[in-house]
Amino acid sequence: QVQLVESGGGLVQTGGSLRLSCAASGRVFTINAMGWYRQAPGKQRELVATITRAGSTSYTDSVKGRFTISTDNANNHVYLQMNSLKPEDTAVYYCNAVRFYGVDRYDYWGQGTQVTVSS
Repeated sequence: QVQLVESGGGLVQTGGSLRLSCAASGRVFTINAMGWYRQAPGKQRELVATITRAGSTSYTDSVKGRFTISTDNANNHVYLQMNSLKPEDTAVYYCNAVRFYGVDRYDYWGQGTQVTVSS
């Protein structure tokens, strides 16, 4: 099992910055990739950014050039640096860890952290 705990959310004005952190514990050596998802009120949860164990990153189009995902060397922490924040970035942000075992995929989730961007 893998446990994830997020921190760093809060209230910020348009154009401001926040840095989200996610601490992973447990069987972290089984993690193949980590990422951040978000869910705004009344909307489906969407993928924001991912990073593989090899360091490859991907972003949803709406955050490219503004958000940066990174990990520490041990992959025990994943970060999301969010710059030039917009009101539409307001959501609960969830840390995610993925383990692939053969053809099976196992997802682990944090409890979520609220990000609110005021206009």
